[in-house]
Amino acid sequence: MSEDQTHRKKGLMARLRSSFLTGLAVVIPIVLTLYLTWTAIGWIDSWVLPVIPYSYQPETLVKDYFGPDTFVPIRGVGVIGFLIFTVLVGWIAKGVIGRSVIQPAERLVGRMPIIRSIYGGLKQFSETVFSQSGTSFERACLVPFPQAGSWAIGFISTPARGEIAAKLPDGDDILSVFIATGFVPPTGFLIYVPARDVIMLDMTTEDAAKLQISVGLVYPQKDDGPDRLPPPGIS
Repeated sequence: MSEDQTHRKKGLMARLRSSFLTGLAVVIPIVLTLYLTWTAIGWIDSWVLPVIPYSYQPETLVKDYFGPDTFVPIRGVGVIGFLIFTVLVGWIAKGVIGRSVIQPAERLVGRMPIIRSIYGGLKQFSETVFSQSGTSFERACLVPFPQAGSWAIGFISTPARGEIAAKLPDGDDILSVFIATGFVPPTGFLIYVPARDVIMLDMTTEDAAKLQISVGLVYPQKDDGPDRLPPPGIS
């Protein structure tokens, strides 16, 4: 084989390898997204469908309409039922009837030593995450972690309050910052950092989360992120 043929063969292999890697970059996110979505829908269905009477089950209705030998895997009915149920509960909870039922139930739970701690923590967490007026995680930032001179991406939670703020040095605005671990974003560290040591980022929290989860491999498409208002206590 001549030298020119060898170069052409290497060039062809390099192009095939490049096309293969590009294809993986396109296919893997699509496949994983579809798989995780399909799995999540199936998981919700497995919790909701058993509550629905048998005669109203989707598979039962299909067999009644098309014949007993017909089998069509239907997913998503449980998700729709869950959404309707959640909206209905929220609508009731906002009214007088809902408050008159929820408040006595919460007082009853408050008398149970272990359950009240679990319920109270979960309730406070859910109210913080799903609050429509909260400012949690509206800014991404850099903080010195785990030591001075090293920087980690964090997410501004809230200014320090209560006993935490009272016990920390006076005159310093202290922020609570959540630092997520790579690959597993729900886990991480909550640290309290003086506001003067926090470097605010212009990138959105979504872009910062992508950068964190990808352990530095996926950077934002553009450096100039949208302007975002600082959380309370930050000028």
